[in-house]
Order: sequence, then structure tokens, then C-alpha cells
Amino acid sequence: MELDLSPKNPRTAYSGDGGSYLSWSPDDLPMLRAGNIGAAKLELAERGLALPTYSDSAKVAYVLQGSGTCGIALPETPKEKVLPIKAGDAIALPFGVVTWWFNPTSTQLIILFLGDTSKGHLTGEFTNFQITGAHGIFTGFSTEFVGRAWDLSTDDAEKLVSSQKGSIIVKISDNQSMPQPSEADRKGLVLNCLEAPLDVDIKGGGCVVVLNTQNLPLVGEVGLGADLVRIYGHSMCSPGFSCDSAYQVTYVVRGSGRVQVVGIDGKRVLETRVEGGYLFIVPRFFVVSKIADAEGMEWFSIISTPNPIFTHLAGRTSVWKAISPEVLQASFNTSPEMEQLFRSKRTSDEIFFAPPN
Repeated sequence: MELDLSPKNPRTAYSGDGGSYLSWSPDDLPMLRAGNIGAAKLELAERGLALPTYSDSAKVAYVLQGSGTCGIALPETPKEKVLPIKAGDAIALPFGVVTWWFNPTSTQLIILFLGDTSKGHLTGEFTNFQITGAHGIFTGFSTEFVGRAWDLSTDDAEKLVSSQKGSIIVKISDNQSMPQPSEADRKGLVLNCLEAPLDVDIKGGGCVVVLNTQNLPLVGEVGLGADLVRIYGHSMCSPGFSCDSAYQVTYVVRGSGRVQVVGIDGKRVLETRVEGGYLFIVPRFFVVSKIADAEGMEWFSIISTPNPIFTHLAGRTSVWKAISPEVLQASFNTSPEMEQLFRSKRTSDEIFFAPPN
């Protein structure tokens, strides 16, 4: 069966004065369905409010641009967390959390959502449930049920149900006050990938921050790992694969470059150029490598396991370095001299390779 791994941009699912909600469809990107993965973006204009919502999928949110406020109500907790958020923040969102997002600034706030849809209503797509708004939970219940549940008169119940005409995203007036975010509420919920210690830093090559249960324990509940990778102009990311049966879902944040993916029977299943805004998925055990264009390339990925393990095929930690010289010589059907030449290369480089001089 032919695999379509072509990178894609999202479609606009909703757009209004307050902002837009965009999503990737498994009809356009079939690997979403194959991997039980959902992907979407939220774009909020100034004073845009994404109404309180919960989802059928656990997710990782990543702030691509701007700054704002996020409200998170965890299950069975009496008070929500109100977080200041900014570019580079990764936020783990387990099942059952209710979230809202607000942009108080003139700079557009853009948030990426990647998650696991294996327990969702639709394979490869998020289904979001609004609590308020024209299509919110309130509007589905009769006035009698709303009045009984919240101890309201019939008139008050009708007013409450019909007061919010907007849906998904609204733009609120300047005189509408909003809760003040607290830095303390970020603890345990957020990791800023632009400020966190680097897990790998190769001079002239690139750097990476890995999101896992050590630096953000909540990702264990989400069941996903993530990383932010930056490679510099004309640098290369070593060919490698996830050796724990995980899919790699990659969103190109900025820059551009070339990607190759090799799969079963040594077949090259993807060779393409990607740029900021594209999303693509690497199947389980397939080998992927990237080379940046002149301006470099940055991407944010989720891996469908909370503590991913990768095997690299080039560099100091390459699996080839671990295999016996005699086996290499026989496997490549080559001379001892060629085997020694092959083994002698990339003895100090790890994962990222700076461009040749």
C-alpha cells in the first residue's frame, strides 16, 4: 500500500472577529488516521477569547507566537489555574481538563495542539465540547434542566442560555475584565522550551529540548513526549528512528529545509521540502533525516510515548559504532580499509552535523 506522507497545511474550521480555529484533516493527511493523532491551531486576535472547552483527546499545546492567558480547570479541583503564557511554552493537557485562552495584546496569539485521538469520537481528529456559547452544552439542555441543576428561575435560566450568541471564539469588549494570571500557577503545568536547559547542543549544528516525565511529569498522564529542535543553516539532523513503536508528528515552526523518510524494504517514501506551517508524520520505525536551508529550521514534535527512545544511524552514538567491524565488513561486502574509513567518520558528532567547510 502506498503511503502518503506529504506535509500539509491546516484548513480553517472557524473564523470570526476574535480569531480562528484551524485543523488538519485525516482526509488530507491520512497518517493522522493511521496514527490516531489529532492536530489543530488556535489563532487569537486582540481581545479574542476561546470559550471554555474540553476535548475527547489528551493533548500537548505549544505556544508558537505571542503571549496571553490560559485558564485550566483540572478534574475535581475547586479552583482553576490561570496561567500567563508566552511563545515557547509547552502545556500538557490530560483528559477531562477544561481550558480557555485569551489574548490581551495587539500581537496575534497562536497555539498549536497535537494529541492522541485513540479514545476520541473520530480517529485522527479532535472533538471539542464547548461549555458555553451558541453551540455549548447549556444550549442542549431544556430550561427546566438548567434551572433545576443551577437553582435558577425559569427567566434567569432562559437569559443564561441565550445570552452568549458567539461560538468557539469571541471578541470581548475593552471594559470586560478578565482574571489576572499567576506565575505560581505555571508550576507543574508548563515548560518553556526556549528557556529550558538544552538536552543537546552541537556547535554549528543544532540544539534540542526534550519534554518528558522528568521535566514535566504531567506528560505521563497525556501519554506523549515532545521536543523542540533547531538546526542551523545547511546543518543536518542525523538519520534516525523511534525504537519504541512511536509515531513522530512534526510541525515546522519556522525556516525551511529538505526531508527524506525511508521505510520498509529500503524504499524512500518521502522526499520533499518543508517550511514554516507544514505538518508531517513519520510512521513507526521509519527512518527520517532533515537538512536545513540557509536560514535554518525549527520544529516542534510530539512522539506517541511519554519517554521516547531514538536510535541514530550516524554520529558518535550511531548504532553502526556498536556493531563489530567484521559484521560491518561482511554486511556491506566491502574491504577492511573501507570499513575502517566508514567507522572513522563522525566520531565526535552527535545527532546534528554542521555544514561541510
